[in-house]
Amino acid sequence: MTLTHNPGDGRTPLGPSPVSGTGTVPRIDVAQRTEPYTRTDPFDRPAAHEVAWTDPVTGARGWLVVHTLVGGLATGGTRMRSGCTRDEVADLARCMATKTAAFGLPVGGAKAGVDLDPRSPGALGVLERFFADLRPWLERSWVTAEDLGVAQSDLDVVFTRLGLDQSFHAAMLRSPDPAATLARVREGLAARDGDGLPLGDVIGGYGVAQACLGAAAALGSDPERTTVAIQGIGTMGGGAAWYLHEAGVRVTAIADAAGTLFHPRGLDIPALLAARDHYGEIDRATVPADVEVLPRDAVLTVPVDILVPAAVSYALREESVADVSARVVVEAANSATTPAAEERLAVRGIPVVPDFVANAGAAAWAWWLLQGQVGTDPQDSFNRLRTEMRGKVAHMMDAWRTDHTVPRRSAWGFAAANLEALAGREITIP
Repeated sequence: MTLTHNPGDGRTPLGPSPVSGTGTVPRIDVAQRTEPYTRTDPFDRPAAHEVAWTDPVTGARGWLVVHTLVGGLATGGTRMRSGCTRDEVADLARCMATKTAAFGLPVGGAKAGVDLDPRSPGALGVLERFFADLRPWLERSWVTAEDLGVAQSDLDVVFTRLGLDQSFHAAMLRSPDPAATLARVREGLAARDGDGLPLGDVIGGYGVAQACLGAAAALGSDPERTTVAIQGIGTMGGGAAWYLHEAGVRVTAIADAAGTLFHPRGLDIPALLAARDHYGEIDRATVPADVEVLPRDAVLTVPVDILVPAAVSYALREESVADVSARVVVEAANSATTPAAEERLAVRGIPVVPDFVANAGAAAWAWWLLQGQVGTDPQDSFNRLRTEMRGKVAHMMDAWRTDHTVPRRSAWGFAAANLEALAGREITIP
């Protein structure tokens, strides 16, 4: 089962630069510019609704946090992992609300989580009982999806057992013809890209790759001169690695649970991805002899242009920032950087493209699909996501280059404006 220093004006030039590898990072004189570092998150407010749950059979605990409703709907995945907490779920729900608003999606943000090892016997039964007790939410207001420890196939099994069409059920009921809408959505979900990969599996990673390419453009770096390190090569990290490689970017380091693989001239990404097992670990027997095997956390410190934490939340903490050599961080994992770490990175001249923009590709695409804005032609989906992601990253990086407004703050600005514009809107699904 898958339940798997520029001392003069405090500015860092972002024009063309030599190929990375020196490990030198300009510093900002933060004493001159304190205002851009103030964290005034407009989404940092109490959740609209919260449900705590205890499994009557195993005692496992779970939570649903609905941070924001738009038109009576909220969307957000369901995760299952040992050690999952209410605070984690609440933080992710807030992030999801910010994510949907950043892309102007007509839906609020939510998240669910169960504190259980997804490999445990009976995990699917726990998930089924969790959803059974939350059925009123699933029928009326909450659209869920796969997340850490829970695959879409698991959701499909459980929703079938519960007599619900699938995890888009609450949105489908807004359609005048739910059966036709369901057929259209299923057709879109079954579409494959030019490499034969299911579009729904790779669109999120494609979005992260486009965020990286947008950041590289702001750095004045062509794809062929850009180096990237990726922590985590599951669905998101692996997809980002694939599309970056296709764009000509040198992915020089990738990390899985067993360690970091590094090659300064770039790794053979297709071969390494093909050697992953069910849990996203690379078979070390297939790794070429000229690839250096490093400790797992080394991926955070190798000299590259762009660092992509795509594995776990809070991978970049305050104590690890001094060793980061990248010129920009692109968050593929939710809450990959702690607030204190992000501030320290900004002081060092390293901007962080926030998760709620960089990893929002799958969420945005799902709602474009639901609304009939994209269909079965994968190129339409790629073009739409590339245009929106590049535009948002360019806006954030321009604000950073102009007055050192950190990317997260400028993204909060357009997300809040979008949410205000959505207030009172009735959601219809064609």
